[in-house]
This record gives sequence, structure tokens and C-alpha cells, in this order.
Amino acid sequence: MFVDSVDLLVSSGKGGAGCVSFWTEKFVIKGGPDGGDGGKGGSVYFTVDNNTDTLSALRGRNHIKAENGRPGEGRKKYGRKGKSVNIVVPAGTQVIDALTGEVLFDLVNEGESVLFLEGGKGGLGNMHFKSSTNQRPTYAQPGLPGITKEIRLEMKLIADVGLVGYPSVGKSTLISTISNAKPKVAEYEFTTLIPNLGVVNVGEYDSFMMADIPGIIEGASSGKGLGLEFLKHIERTKTLLLLVDIANYREMKYQYETLLVELQRYSKELAKRRFAVAITKCDSLSIDEVNSLTKQFLEDIGLKPNSTLKKYKANMDYLSYGFKEDFGVYLPTNEPLFVLPISSVSHLNIDTLRYSLKGFVKSVEEQESKKEA
Repeated sequence: MFVDSVDLLVSSGKGGAGCVSFWTEKFVIKGGPDGGDGGKGGSVYFTVDNNTDTLSALRGRNHIKAENGRPGEGRKKYGRKGKSVNIVVPAGTQVIDALTGEVLFDLVNEGESVLFLEGGKGGLGNMHFKSSTNQRPTYAQPGLPGITKEIRLEMKLIADVGLVGYPSVGKSTLISTISNAKPKVAEYEFTTLIPNLGVVNVGEYDSFMMADIPGIIEGASSGKGLGLEFLKHIERTKTLLLLVDIANYREMKYQYETLLVELQRYSKELAKRRFAVAITKCDSLSIDEVNSLTKQFLEDIGLKPNSTLKKYKANMDYLSYGFKEDFGVYLPTNEPLFVLPISSVSHLNIDTLRYSLKGFVKSVEEQESKKEA
């Protein structure tokens, strides 16, 4: 079962109370106070583990509590520390305060472990309060209470490229063709009910991660369909690939503009993400029809097809991987980086898409590095 959001009540352990005790032993007169300290309460940690891919293990666990510290004992014996709790989550999990909505932690690195709630300190025993004026203290400190927080855990997939498109435009078929992912593929809408991740190999030593989410329809940003629930999974992606179905009953311009509008409504940051466009299911039409419809689509969205491959190469060197001249398109950076007709069934331009996306991701990473520097 895929679970990407859970609500939890999390508590650290209470510190053990200090002990009030006096040393009593044969032949020892007025042995004095010997009450030991209480043990510290257990803490709560979060640890990232790549072997975990959902939050389903936490579903139904309404209250996760660390162990309380044990109280101190006589003969200066310290109480045992409470056992800490280690909550294992997949990479990409955010820890959010359920009351304020504040993001407390953003856990993205494998093996990362963070202290969330520290256990309460144990109380001091009465042996600490002996003095020249009070040689028989009859009090000790109680342990400090633990901390309780209401939180929400949200998992957001970490990928380089996020696929966005209407239902049944070929997202699952594409990711199963281009990567190692094996999602469910069928001839009806909303076949994909959960996000899918796939590793796309580019050559022997290079690869990138691709994420496929359920289809987006008009009004997804306001709760229609499944898109709203899973749009968060492409918030972390560096780039987006918009899939437009050439054989769909919806016009390609309408599909394209609707996707951009829904992304804008959901998140202004997501709408600023660099993106490219793949025109899918081109095996269902002839090459001439594909060229004609592609040209019409570019004109409809205010772009001009590039008639020479040379001009395309001059502007986008890292994307010059054997584009067909009819499909070469030069686009400004504030528009789709490229528009490419493809077919996952006949593998039309699939290798071209693979290398183009890798170049796209690499260029975005380089830009981000320059900004950070």
C-alpha cells in the first residue's frame, strides 16, 4: 500500500525522579543521604533509509512515545535511561508541525539522522542537597517532563524529471519503456493510482531519476481527480516533462495550456520550473500527419518551428543528439526547452528523448550550482 502522508502524536520520555534515601547499615551511625539521580527520558529521532519507500509502516500508529527514565534508587544508584525511539522514513520526507504548518525538517539524504524531541532530564537525588546546615535533606527533584508534538509526515518523491499530463497520454508506458520502472499500463483513464519512480540509464555510467504521477485534469488544483493529492511529488523535481497526446480528443493546445494553468494554481514555484514537451502516441499517425500537427501545435502556442538542424545545434549543443530535421525546434529559455514527437510503442525518438532529458537535467544542475556559488 502506498502511503505518502500520516498524522502522528510524538512524545519524548519523561525524566526519572530523584530518590530520597538514607544510608542505613549495621555499625554505621547517621550514614547520611544516598538517594541517586533519575534517568534521562528517551528521545525521538528521525532516520532516512532508502530501503523504505512509503510511510505505510507508520500508518495506524497514532501515538509514538519514547520510554520514560527510571527513578533513582538508594546507595547512590542512578536510574536507567529511557529507550529512545528511532522513526525510519524514506528520503524526501518532510516533518511538519500539524498546528502551525511549519516545516520542521526536510529529510532528503540517505543515512541522515536528526534529533526531533529530546527526553526530559532526570531529577537529582537527595544526596546532592546535603550541606553543613542541612545534613538530612528529605527532598529530591522530580524528573522533567517529555515533549509532545502533533506532526504530519509528508513524503515527496525526489527525482530529476517529473512527468505531467492528462490521464492515458502515455506517461506510464513512457516510464516503463525508458526506465526500469514497471507501472500498471491499461487502456483506461487513471490507471496510475500511485506515483512511480524509475531510473533512466544514459550510457553505461550515467543515469537520472524520473517520476510518474497520476493524470492531471481540469480543476486538479482545486481537488478534482487524483492530481492534487500527488502534485506534491513533482515539487522536488529539477525539471518537468509535459506529455501532450497527439491522438487525444482534446486539442494539443488545450492539453498544454491546462497543464500549465493547473501547475500555476497549485504552486507558483512549480510553475517556474524549467520544462520540455513530448508529443506522445505518434505511432498512431503517419509521419506527415505528425509533422503537420506538430507544426500547428507550435504555432498555436506561439512558437516557430526551426527549419534547420544547424540552428538548433548552435543554440542547444547539449541537446544535439540526432534530432530529425522536421522535428528540430528552437525555443527560448522561458518557453519549453524542446518539443519532441515520440512513440513509446515504436520507440520513435525514445533514445533522443533520453539523451535530451539528461542534457536538460545537467544544464539545470549547472545553473543551480552557479547560483549557489
